[in-house]
Amino acid sequence: MNPSSLKNRHVLLAVTGGIAVYKAAELIRRLRSEEAEVTVVMTESSQRFITPLTFESLSGNKVYTDIFSVPMAHITLPESADLFVIAPATANIIGKLASGIADDMVALSFLAFRGPVIFAPAMNWRMYEHPVLQRNIKTLRDLGCQEVEPEEGELACGEYGVGRMAEAGRIIEAVKGCLTKKDLAGLKVLVVAGPTREYIDPVRFISNRSSGKMGYALAGVALRRGADVTLVSGPVSVEPPLGARVVRVETSDEMLEAVKKNLGGVDVLLMAAAVADFVPDDYSPVKREKEGGFTLKLRPSPDIVKAVSGIRKRPFIVGFSAETGPNIAKAKKKLGEKGMDFIVFNDVTLEGAGFDTDTNKISVIDEDGVADYPLMSKEGCAEIIFDHYLRHSR
Repeated sequence: MNPSSLKNRHVLLAVTGGIAVYKAAELIRRLRSEEAEVTVVMTESSQRFITPLTFESLSGNKVYTDIFSVPMAHITLPESADLFVIAPATANIIGKLASGIADDMVALSFLAFRGPVIFAPAMNWRMYEHPVLQRNIKTLRDLGCQEVEPEEGELACGEYGVGRMAEAGRIIEAVKGCLTKKDLAGLKVLVVAGPTREYIDPVRFISNRSSGKMGYALAGVALRRGADVTLVSGPVSVEPPLGARVVRVETSDEMLEAVKKNLGGVDVLLMAAAVADFVPDDYSPVKREKEGGFTLKLRPSPDIVKAVSGIRKRPFIVGFSAETGPNIAKAKKKLGEKGMDFIVFNDVTLEGAGFDTDTNKISVIDEDGVADYPLMSKEGCAEIIFDHYLRHSR
């Protein structure tokens, strides 16, 4: 089972009265797409922005708004929930929860709940920065609640500052993190992701189609499972997971130096980057002229895995082999030649398993043989890869 899966997990979502309440609709949609069960409780003021019918339609469940209409709902709902999420969390509800006031469905449910709590503040930047509000947030944090901090940007009032409710993706990531076993806690993980650019001149370069999605999925899953994560990344358009230390690079030489610099104390290196195989041998400091054409001479790029596997106190090394066709023999050869602990093979010509997709079909190859897996999300692949690592490292 995918440790980060939300399938059949029951999320109790509390919605309170702020303009950001419209984002709760998208959050419900995202949770349902992850196959989570969602039940919504609303404060009276939140209903001035969106009606309960909207949330009933999106969640497929009854919405609870009144502490008297369904007696004991504030007890039975928390009992059946795996996680309590408050989004948006207004200054008012944060103050109530920090003070133990219980006069509505949200506050009553909070006091009755015994499990992980996530809250996503949303308000004007002056309110968010006020010492009283920050004291109340600290109280909730000290109780074990997790804040998904608001973002900086233009606010509903027209001002600019920190106070926008976090986007649904960040809250989903926090949800998954709360519900995931921390079996990588205490480990330092170094993930290398994305393509490299090898420059011909200041405006042209050789690269490949790597999107970085596989490496970023590895970094995100490692963080959820409790690891300390450094992500060395080539140029990609993917947002890095919150909590990872990100080192940006462009060329293969820069990637090699970044890996060496961040290798200290690392337990496992996941070399998911698609390093360009060749580097122009003659870089031109000025743009080459188009007229007449030119001959481009190439040399091999540095082999980062070989450079790391040759050191005395090396980390556990997971390599990747993207091939055009079912060439597992080539991946097996790389495993032995480069001194990796295991290698992840995928055929990029298969539908849904190539570059820039959200899915992959992998085979994990080690000294014991080959383990094949069906097409799945890259996040699911990352879970499998770390499961293999844990079995090897025991």
